[in-house]
Amino acid sequence: MSSSSVVVHRSGEGPGTWAMGSLFEHLVGAGQTDGRLGMSLVTQPPGTATPVHRHTREAEALLVLEGRVDYLAGEELHHLADGDFLYLPLGLPHAFRIRGEAPARLLSLTVPGGLMGLYDEVGVPADALRLPGPGEGRSAPEEIARWNEVGPRYGLEVLGPPLPA
Repeated sequence: MSSSSVVVHRSGEGPGTWAMGSLFEHLVGAGQTDGRLGMSLVTQPPGTATPVHRHTREAEALLVLEGRVDYLAGEELHHLADGDFLYLPLGLPHAFRIRGEAPARLLSLTVPGGLMGLYDEVGVPADALRLPGPGEGRSAPEEIARWNEVGPRYGLEVLGPPLPA
């Protein structure tokens, strides 16, 4: 499919990936947009956090549909909630942590779109479009090893520890 083709994604139709204890529902990918855009609906449980990192190939943007997210972008910490939007330029160090008692739902975009393939390589195909349950997905040590192996191929550079709990 080329970028001249219309892409329609029906809610709940998937496909999805379980990674980071989260669900990444693919809305449109690099293969459907000639590499120009990747977009996923991401559901992440409270406590989910990334180390400080940067992407050397993509800019990122996210819209918080629901939930609370603390987002470190460069040197600034942003407290995001329902309806808040954040744009991260290419190469800017960043990290986030999901706060509160409920999962956060985020619309996540990357330009160009190749980064979404990273989650597919690190995680596993979701059996259903929901958060993974106990024993579903990869174990934390196995997933961390996959991030370290696969991340550099996607231009992911880990720079420091996650935001504190």
